[in-house]
Amino acid sequence: MRRLLCLAALLLLNGTAAAVLPAQVMHALRAADIPADALSVHVQSVEGGLPRISHRAKQPMNPASVMKLVTTYAALDMLGPAWAWRTELYTTGTVRDGVLDGDLYIRGSGDPALTLEQFWLLLRDVRSRGVRDIRGDVVTDRSRFATLAHDPGAFDNEPLAPYNVGPDALMLALNALRIRITPLPGGVQLWSEPPLDGMTLDARVQLVAGDCGDWKDGLLARLIPGAQGGLTLQISGRYARNCGERVWNVSPLPHADFFARALRAMWMDMGGRIGGQVRDGRVPAEAQPLTAIDSPPLAAIVRDINKFSNNVMARQLFLSLSPAGSPADVPGADAALRAWLARRGLSMPSLVMENGSGLSRTERLSALDLARLLRHAWNSPVMPEFVSSMPVLAVDGTLRRRLKNSPAAGQAHMKTGSLADTRSIAGYMLDRNGQRVLLVAWLNHPNASRAQPVLEALLEWVWLGNPAALPVTE
Repeated sequence: MRRLLCLAALLLLNGTAAAVLPAQVMHALRAADIPADALSVHVQSVEGGLPRISHRAKQPMNPASVMKLVTTYAALDMLGPAWAWRTELYTTGTVRDGVLDGDLYIRGSGDPALTLEQFWLLLRDVRSRGVRDIRGDVVTDRSRFATLAHDPGAFDNEPLAPYNVGPDALMLALNALRIRITPLPGGVQLWSEPPLDGMTLDARVQLVAGDCGDWKDGLLARLIPGAQGGLTLQISGRYARNCGERVWNVSPLPHADFFARALRAMWMDMGGRIGGQVRDGRVPAEAQPLTAIDSPPLAAIVRDINKFSNNVMARQLFLSLSPAGSPADVPGADAALRAWLARRGLSMPSLVMENGSGLSRTERLSALDLARLLRHAWNSPVMPEFVSSMPVLAVDGTLRRRLKNSPAAGQAHMKTGSLADTRSIAGYMLDRNGQRVLLVAWLNHPNASRAQPVLEALLEWVWLGNPAALPVTE
């Protein structure tokens, strides 16, 4: 008997005996027409010990946006929760009677959260220093990031989708145009923010009756070049009156063009003029510092990334892991992250990183490797910032609508992930026995869109506090 118990313990440690999935999870898999070998699960106390479930936990799979947990924990530990990006302004001229007789330089550091409000404050600071008219050029220095080839339509043929925006060292407002859509008695009215110099909005949206549904699918945005550098953004399609007022984010322009047009429009709105061009370049050694603005602290940035699964911010953060002193690129960021893993004694042999956001068809990770990272994070000094950055089940972020009426509601901090063929979830749960448990689960299958009940069944089973999965009974 003692030998059998020892053998059972060894099997559990090897992830074999604990590989039996709970009956309710199996039922949900069958209902979704997804085989059990498409699912990978690891559930274990944060204190370690035998896993409650370890099903195909060593198999590298696509984790979708759950990969952001690797990026954000590495950043918190490497850079510190108070770390911030700085956007700096320099001049090479003199200011007299409101005129800057020279160039203005703006150097970015990769800030993922340079909002319109922050940029407005930065420009107001320049105006408060007596600058009204800039006779020279405004030179934008993006050299912190290497020049990265990026096709915004390559991933899913949605080049205007804001989640497909590529990284940039001087990214303003996530490079996204906010279009506010308001149904009125006479039709649909559209506004856009920020104002972009030389661009007009042409609204051709038809107001219709019916359910709101996937309202964005009924709209089409098209950019039409005009004379002398002018642009028209044409919005056409159908919009249901029942949708009420909505905001649609689109990214119609490359970073440099979006930034230049927004800068000109905002500066003119402040009563200023720019005599020269807005162009890319480098801050020269002789330039004098004028002013600067810092981003919110990293802890706040990480919260936005994980709560709302922001791919663009995650990509900016990943590149920011590259060592200073040379342009940040993917190989540099990947090498820095792996060196950090080695320093922390974290073995993650399955890890394949492409951009750190999970919006990828090549990124790979095993459930067991992520479980190791989650256990390490639980015992780290940055644990509070890391855990609180994740959505709370049934409360906020990407989990606000999940399991609203379940006793597990509010008892878990979890990061979700979703691609056409992937559904994933990972994080921490407090079960009904008061035990803190880490959970990693994802599946890769063409029927992944049907898999939400599978992951919800697993969450509820974990909350019940079962020590190990029981054999399935038909």
